Amino acid sequence: MNREQAYALMLDHTPSESLRRHMLNVEAAMRAYARHWAGLGEAADEETYAVAGLLHDFDYELHPDEHPAWGVAYLRGHTDTAPEVLDAIMGHAAFTGTPRTTRLSQTLFAVDELTGLVQAAALVRPDKDVRQVELSSLKKRFRNRAFAAGVNRDEVEQGARELGVDLDAHMTTVLRAMQDMAPDA
Repeated sequence: MNREQAYALMLDHTPSESLRRHMLNVEAAMRAYARHWAGLGEAADEETYAVAGLLHDFDYELHPDEHPAWGVAYLRGHTDTAPEVLDAIMGHAAFTGTPRTTRLSQTLFAVDELTGLVQAAALVRPDKDVRQVELSSLKKRFRNRAFAAGVNRDEVEQGARELGVDLDAHMTTVLRAMQDMAPDA
């Protein structure tokens, strides 16, 4: 499974633009972390990280009660998706109880919820431009649990701990990744 195939599959199975945007945001954050890990000498294939980001929620809208198990079963039966991507997709949903034993699975879990917070912070700006979101504003919104209440702050913190990164550094990595992939206005 390559990025083009994953993108096409995501489009086929995800009707809403907002969930598509979320998966593209997760892809951007996953790519940024793949480059980060590679820079530290770890094996981290950017394409593999991108595919995991694009596919992690592709089944959510059409099969919400079976997510992510339905998606993983579909990918296993209909594609050549790498086993480590399948494990990461299962592990991104804490309720599955799937252990996150690889850097890929830990990274997907860590960036998933945080991208939602960054997107929400952008949408409340008058210009709705993620490129104008500052870390200080993001941190303030993170502490305000009424803001983007659907974002699980405990999982964001747990994700940073599992990665072994400081929460501020984690927020910076995800924010910059989303800013870098934002389309020009």
